Amino acid sequence: MRAEKKSILPPKRYFKMVTLSPSADRSRRSFLGSVAVTAFGGIGGCLGTDTKAVDLLSAGSLAHTFEDHIRPALKDETGLAVHGEYYGTNAVMRMIEAGTKRPDVVVSADATLLRDRLYGEFTDWDVAFAANSLGVGYRAETDLGRALDRGEPWYEVALGAEPGEVAIADPDLDPLGYRAVQAFELAAAEHGLEGFREAMLERVYQEPEEPQLLAGVETGARAAGLVYRNMALDRDLPFLEFPDAYNFARAGLTDHYATVEYTTDEEGYTAVGRPILYNATVNNEADEPDGALRLVQFLVDNPDVLVDAGLTVREPIPRQRGERLDAIDV
Repeated sequence: MRAEKKSILPPKRYFKMVTLSPSADRSRRSFLGSVAVTAFGGIGGCLGTDTKAVDLLSAGSLAHTFEDHIRPALKDETGLAVHGEYYGTNAVMRMIEAGTKRPDVVVSADATLLRDRLYGEFTDWDVAFAANSLGVGYRAETDLGRALDRGEPWYEVALGAEPGEVAIADPDLDPLGYRAVQAFELAAAEHGLEGFREAMLERVYQEPEEPQLLAGVETGARAAGLVYRNMALDRDLPFLEFPDAYNFARAGLTDHYATVEYTTDEEGYTAVGRPILYNATVNNEADEPDGALRLVQFLVDNPDVLVDAGLTVREPIPRQRGERLDAIDV
């Protein structure tokens, strides 16, 4: 039962912290060579010696995941090099649509966003390969951090922080940003907090560069950021996962998450609340389609690497979507 409406002034109450221990189904699945046959007319079992580095354009929340985990593991296993660039996913889609970037592989932090924006002209298939959860990454050596460590409710602590002490990603550039806004709205309903969403949006700092969201927390310029679990793990920061009602981590709560939405300012794209799901595709205009397919294959076939990076991989992930993947067994 949800709480009755109450003041947003912080009373003394307590909230249980969660740990960062990874848990996921690590069962291996095969990404068949027929993917390449179906999508690009066939590739051999080995990459040619003249294959160049694969150009990757990815959601910023996976910058450390790719650079510190996937890229070196892929290089060791296949010899394939990857050149990665990382931005908010909305920004990634705008770059591709505008033609300012022409990557071989595109990775999105919102599977539906990629399908809505790129299907038809740039691709007609994708593979969902990992999930995540939303919460607060924070610096323990701050008043806010000490309050969270004492078990005080995050929403009361956040409201009591100085303006700008808590950061979110820019909701017009990044799903992490609009999920933060959606979480404020769902939290208000869950805890009976009148005006909470509006109060938080007046207080938070909006970081336009998603990979830099926690840099200010590390240096002490900010006390906390609303981030994905893997991002806090990347920087060895404490992480307070939100309750299931607004952590966007539970597939069984899809209908509940869908009760909130956010419309971006620039292109007027309306993102409905939905579980966090990462997906990847190969650009129809890829310069290195063979290597691009090998990279996507690696994401599907190596869940252990993703779990070690703080992501979640469990049924029904990996999951294919699109006409060109009918022959793939994931």
